[in-house]
Amino acid sequence: MSYIGRSVKRIEDFPLLSGRAKFVGDLSFSDQLHMRVVRSPVAFGRLLEIDSDNAQYLPGVVSVWTRDNVKNIPPIDFRQVGVEELTPYRQYVLAKDYVRYVGEPAAVVFAEDAYIAEDAAELVFLNIEELLPTREAIDVPGTFDESLKTEAAIIEKSYGNVDVAFETADRVIEMDLAVGRQSGVPLETRGLIARLVKESFLLEVYGAAKIPHINRDILATMLEIDSSSIQLFEDHVGGSFGIRGELYPEDVLVCLAAIKLGRPIKWIEDRREHLTAANHSRGQIHHIRAAIDDRGFISALDDEFWYDQGAYVRTHAATVPELTASMLPGPYVVPAYRSVGHIRLTNKTPAGTYRAPGRFEGTFVRERLMDEIARQLGHDPIEIRRVNFIPSTDMPFDRRVDALGTNVVYDSGVYEDLLDKLLTYVRYEELCKELDSRKRVGEFVGMGIACFVEKSGLGPFDDVVLYLYEDGILEIVTGAASVGQGVETILAQICADTLAVSFENIRVVHGQTDRISRGMGAFASRVSVMTGSAVHIAAEALRDKILHLHSKATGISSDNLTIVDGVIQDINDLSNGISLAEVVKNAPVADSQISNKGKALSVQSEFNSTHMTYPYGINLVVTRVDKDCAAIELERMVVAYDVGRAINPLLIEGQIVGGAVQGIGGALLEEFIYDESLQPLATSFMDYLLPTITESPHIELLLREDAPSGTNPLGIKGAGEGGITAVGAAVAAAVDDALGHTERVNRLPISAARMHEILKAKSNRSMDVKAAN
Repeated sequence: MSYIGRSVKRIEDFPLLSGRAKFVGDLSFSDQLHMRVVRSPVAFGRLLEIDSDNAQYLPGVVSVWTRDNVKNIPPIDFRQVGVEELTPYRQYVLAKDYVRYVGEPAAVVFAEDAYIAEDAAELVFLNIEELLPTREAIDVPGTFDESLKTEAAIIEKSYGNVDVAFETADRVIEMDLAVGRQSGVPLETRGLIARLVKESFLLEVYGAAKIPHINRDILATMLEIDSSSIQLFEDHVGGSFGIRGELYPEDVLVCLAAIKLGRPIKWIEDRREHLTAANHSRGQIHHIRAAIDDRGFISALDDEFWYDQGAYVRTHAATVPELTASMLPGPYVVPAYRSVGHIRLTNKTPAGTYRAPGRFEGTFVRERLMDEIARQLGHDPIEIRRVNFIPSTDMPFDRRVDALGTNVVYDSGVYEDLLDKLLTYVRYEELCKELDSRKRVGEFVGMGIACFVEKSGLGPFDDVVLYLYEDGILEIVTGAASVGQGVETILAQICADTLAVSFENIRVVHGQTDRISRGMGAFASRVSVMTGSAVHIAAEALRDKILHLHSKATGISSDNLTIVDGVIQDINDLSNGISLAEVVKNAPVADSQISNKGKALSVQSEFNSTHMTYPYGINLVVTRVDKDCAAIELERMVVAYDVGRAINPLLIEGQIVGGAVQGIGGALLEEFIYDESLQPLATSFMDYLLPTITESPHIELLLREDAPSGTNPLGIKGAGEGGITAVGAAVAAAVDDALGHTERVNRLPISAARMHEILKAKSNRSMDVKAAN
């Protein structure tokens, strides 16, 4: 029975549902110290002095560190899209001469328990000469320090002759659009425990997430020790969404303290710290122009945007603006294109990636522009998209730009076909008639649609090791990481399918740097494509090895042997067979190995890729606006998504629905806002509003497998980010339609306050029209 394509239940769920799962907060060592961070209370200022005497003398305090204790530790380096101009803007683990955002670590306290550490931290006095902060990315660049301005770098992507296209266009349409600051807000905040095994000088680090091997290597460089002297261990992780698992100042401090103080160090942040100190994201302002003909075909796009990087450039470097610029054209031909992205620093929390980084923002900008083209030409928004779709006959389609070190070449896609299937699924003509009839009786109801292209399967490699033990258990060891996306289940399904063994007999080990020498972790929707392909290749190799050994032992040609439900059979005599466990037991010493789990056969394989895969989809939203209380009700949301080949449709649905709910938060609720002095005003869930079941409709998934990828042996494309990508754009379009297209939703989120202003402007416009008549 094939396991690929089946909606089997997640094998990760039992420890979570039974309460046996271990998160970093559940771990402790008997002689551990607790770390508490002293954070800057102001957005920008010169750090003149740190008085820690009162904290030092508090009973139970072991040590207090300031900048002088870590002066030899370099700033945290980039792991992606490193641009040379960004290097001076990296963050040190403790503030040096300046503090640059509310929440920046300026000192750390180590104490016998967490409460003493917190009390002591409040006794540390930071003498800061406040300076005028830089508020907005679009403002005139301010001062970073004595020699640097706050425009750190410019990202440019272009192809074709943009200027000629605008000179010869029938019409030019332009818009100003913005997406506010948001973040992933995983259920589990950041945390880490490190301890030094003194006998071997081995630093053990618990609580790793997302990219254990990469963080191990960066930590080794920063601490000036060999990477073999650090082992990172991943336990259960309460969500990531891009924000967790990156290397932050606190992580380095925990590890350094474990070495210097000789005791285990534990640090768990509270929610206020998380909302002010962990990576923010989004925060973009765009001015975009389109050169079009009378059909609405776009001959050129010209986009300039300003990205609010916050106070420092962290590990992602230029990843977000790079993806914005590279992916903004989406599923449309766009013969000429230019994007200029300004990476600007402000005195806010530093920014990084958050689920669909750059694409959520770029899709909002592009799809709002498509709706504006339709409005100004008086055409159907759906037909405008048809006119501009890349035809399937042009696949693979070279986008003529690069992203994350690879050329953007759409591997496969039937965009118009997916649109047709979506319209059929929702009974589009009937839906339009229903909404029209509701509008005629005074309801503010509308429908919006938004198309998108995602990226997934980022290389360059993934390794796996398979172990088949004499008790019949098959172990997959991978350098991937699990952040809740179902890694264990997916990899077990692929292995079971390829090797024809029982799914229940497979165990998956991930996120443990002591079990496999290298790994890329889990980000960029890469695990199913990269790690899944590596597992498939390894399972094929193990299958060949098993059949070869059995052939040598029996004299039966390998060509006549097959595996059915974990049993080797001769295709000419199916009455007899031998289990794979027996093959392991009988294997010659030279072909097997002995471990603490018994005798085993093993293979190691890798999968390499120089190109990403490009899944795609369409969101359709129906919304109703309550004009009396400025409320937006989402009545229906459908996500049509082509994943190439679905390993587990149930898990894909979970990813898409979860992403869509996060998209609702980004479209309607979530935003980090500040007062005039850049004090953050969203530091708890009373102010940073997350979507609940009240705001979320039943989300429907139209899952398609019409365009498998040719870049990997299974035809897979990723599904981790597609649920969120176009939600903001589709919700904005639906609200526009509900308001009769008299106003423009050109900023996300559409908070209640913004909706009130939009309705007020609509009312004033109506009164002006009546007065004029």
